[in-house]
Amino acid sequence: MSLLENKTIEDRLQTMGQLAKNFSSRASKYDEEGKFPFENIQDLKDAGYTTLTVPKQYGGAEISLYELIRLQEKLAEGDGATALSIGWHMGIIKNLGEKKRWNEPVFAMVCEEVNKGALINSAATEPQTGSPTRGGRPQTTAVQENGKWMLNGRKTFTTMSPVLDFFIVSAAIHGTEEVGNFLIPRNTKGILIEDTWDSIAMRGTGSHDLILQDVVIDNEKLVETLGKGDKKPNGWLLHIPACYLGIAKAAQKYSIQFAKEYSPNSITGTIIDLPAVKQKIGEMELHAMQASHFLYSAAKQWDEAAEEEKQKMGPLLGAVKLSVTNTAINIVDLAMRVVGARSLSLKNPLQRYYRDVRAGLHNPPMDDMTIQLLAQQAISAKE
Repeated sequence: MSLLENKTIEDRLQTMGQLAKNFSSRASKYDEEGKFPFENIQDLKDAGYTTLTVPKQYGGAEISLYELIRLQEKLAEGDGATALSIGWHMGIIKNLGEKKRWNEPVFAMVCEEVNKGALINSAATEPQTGSPTRGGRPQTTAVQENGKWMLNGRKTFTTMSPVLDFFIVSAAIHGTEEVGNFLIPRNTKGILIEDTWDSIAMRGTGSHDLILQDVVIDNEKLVETLGKGDKKPNGWLLHIPACYLGIAKAAQKYSIQFAKEYSPNSITGTIIDLPAVKQKIGEMELHAMQASHFLYSAAKQWDEAAEEEKQKMGPLLGAVKLSVTNTAINIVDLAMRVVGARSLSLKNPLQRYYRDVRAGLHNPPMDDMTIQLLAQQAISAKE
C-alpha cells in the first residue's frame, strides 16, 4: 500500500482506511502492554505517509491542511495513539514549510532526511513550566561557547521518542531574555530517553522524558529565536481535534454494530430497533456531522487564506479544537451508553476509546485559554 502512488484524496483515504484496519487489530495489544507501536510507524513510513507534508520543492507532496486532517482522522479510527504520534511530525513539517522561519539549508537537510524516513517532533513541555502555551520560560538552558551551543535540561511528554530522529528543543538562552528552538539529532552525545510514560490514555505514544546532559551542537542548530509576539495561529494543530474525532467515529461505528447484533431475550429482534437506542445513535450522528463540518471548513479556510487572514484565525482554530474534542468525548459517552456495562470490559475497545479521547482535553490550546480568546474577540468586535 503506497500513498505516494495515489493521485487523489479519495484514493489516499481508501489506502489509509486499509492501514487503519491493520492498526485496529493491533491497538488492544499495544494499549494493554503500554508498548510503542513500532510496526504501525514503520507501515506509515513504507506507505510514504511521513513524507506527504514535505514541500514540493524538496521532493514531497505538500498536501493541504484539509487533506492532512482527513487522513489523520481516518488513521485515528484505527489507532488513536498512532495517529496522535505521527500527527506531530506531519504537522511540524507542514508548518515549517509554510512559515519558512528556518535557514533554508537546515530545513532542506531535514526534508531530505524525512524523505528517507526520518521523523521529527518538538520537545517543549517541562515539569516546572507545564504546557508551553502557558508562556512559562524553559528551565532547559543553552549556553554559547566557542561557536557551539551546550544544552542541559529535561523535557516531558516527548511524543514518539522511541523513534524520533530529530528533536526541536526549546531552551532559555543564557545571559538573555530570549528563548530559542534548537534542532538536535538523536545521535548527539548527551541525549537520553527516560522511560516515564505511564498515562492511562494514549498509552502507545511513547511520550517519555527527554534528558539533555551537556549536549553540544553546532551554532546553526539554533533554528529560531522565539519572542513574545511569536505565538501566531497554527493551522497544523488541527491534527489534534482530527485525531479525537477519528476515535469518536470508531466508537460510533462499534456501538451501531453492537446494537445490530445484540438481542437480549427480553425483546424480539435486536436493540437497534429500540427507540432509546435510536435516540442515542441519532445524537451521535448529529454530533459527528457538526464536528466534521466545523473541522473541515476551518481547514479549508486556512488553505485558501492569505497570510494576513491566517493571522486572524487564532480564535477560530481554538474554537474548533475545543468544540470538536469535547464533542468527540460526548460521542464516545453515547456509544458506551448504547453498549452498556459491556463497554467497561478490558476486552471491549470502547473503554480504550474513552480513555484516549479524554486526552484531548490536555492538548493545546487549553479550553480556558480558548474561551478567553473568544471573549476578547467578541468584546473587541463590539467596540
